[in-house]
Amino acid sequence: MLTAVAERHTRMLLTGDHAVAYAALLARPRLIPVYPITPQTPVLEKLLELQERGALAADVMTVESEHSAMAACIAASLAGARVFTATASQGLALMHEMLHYAAGGRAPVVMVNVNRTLAAPWGFWADQTDSLAQRDTGWLQLYAESAQEALDSVLQAFRVAEAVLLPAMVVIEAMYVSHTLEPVDVPEGGLVDEFLPPYEPPVRLDPEAPRQFGGTVSPAQWRANRLAMQAAMELALEAVEAAGRSYGELTGRPYSRVEAYRADDAEVVLLAAGGIAGTAREAVDRLRREGIAAGLVKLRLFRPFPAADIVRLLGDVPKVAVIDRNCSVGSGGIICQEVRAALHAHGVSRPQVFAFIAGLGGVNVSRDRIVQICRHAVKAQSPPPGSILEEAL
Repeated sequence: MLTAVAERHTRMLLTGDHAVAYAALLARPRLIPVYPITPQTPVLEKLLELQERGALAADVMTVESEHSAMAACIAASLAGARVFTATASQGLALMHEMLHYAAGGRAPVVMVNVNRTLAAPWGFWADQTDSLAQRDTGWLQLYAESAQEALDSVLQAFRVAEAVLLPAMVVIEAMYVSHTLEPVDVPEGGLVDEFLPPYEPPVRLDPEAPRQFGGTVSPAQWRANRLAMQAAMELALEAVEAAGRSYGELTGRPYSRVEAYRADDAEVVLLAAGGIAGTAREAVDRLRREGIAAGLVKLRLFRPFPAADIVRLLGDVPKVAVIDRNCSVGSGGIICQEVRAALHAHGVSRPQVFAFIAGLGGVNVSRDRIVQICRHAVKAQSPPPGSILEEAL
């Protein structure tokens, strides 16, 4: 069985951006509206290269802005086409209005966002604030640790988005994932076709049966649409898990909403999303060798927030150290806020939750830094109410 799975892949050396482009190729979208922005531009460049080679059949539409790109995505998706796009930072911010239109219109667009610092000041480095600032728009959000996970997550995002009729965002970090070369197993097209059949929406824009979307509605109609979106988000929790299992059966790489590493008997658990989770796994191994019972919970799905998983994995742990590469100015790390809210809402009071902010603006978060974070949490009597910055370690 393992041999059969291996034979259906080609191992390639790819950056995260190029892995994303191959995922888009394999998903067979009909339209890719896109506007270039660093550090997303290599996605567009690779897609155009694949199109020029005759490998990519989709229409790659370059438009005048990210706002226009998302508008084109929504129109095509509502007409029944599978649609893909990618952006970063200021481009995502410019799309903000249209992100709400996509979610409210139940358009299952799949987009990759390359996490990048928001201006001002200007920068090109990894920071999760751009995507986390869009957490209330109604988009699913998946965070990928590596180029392999980015490719796999894009394919799973299409399956989930089209099942629950909500748009999905796959997030990778600038430079650390987007521009780092890694070995990536690229599945063959036939295997992906088994996982992701053609998109057949139950309702679509059709000149033969005129209808509209996005028109003026009554308060009751608007409310009903919002509640339907919330219900779809709840369905997405299981859909993400089911897609990860099915993908694993076909490729040998299963995925979950959250992933635990050496957490069963841990006295302190690190929690992180994206590339920092990979470094944290190495830190856990080092801490274990030093006699500290550390573990890791990697948050892969952020929207919908997997609160029940968080409670199940952290409810009996004495201490939790959340590492946020983002900052909601005036409040602190966004992921830590969600973790604390989930535990409180479920009546769980045992874990002391420490809020660490590290790696803002793309500053490297090394294994040694994460070991420092863990030791700090172990020694502290109780967490302070605010965030703990790297300078305090």
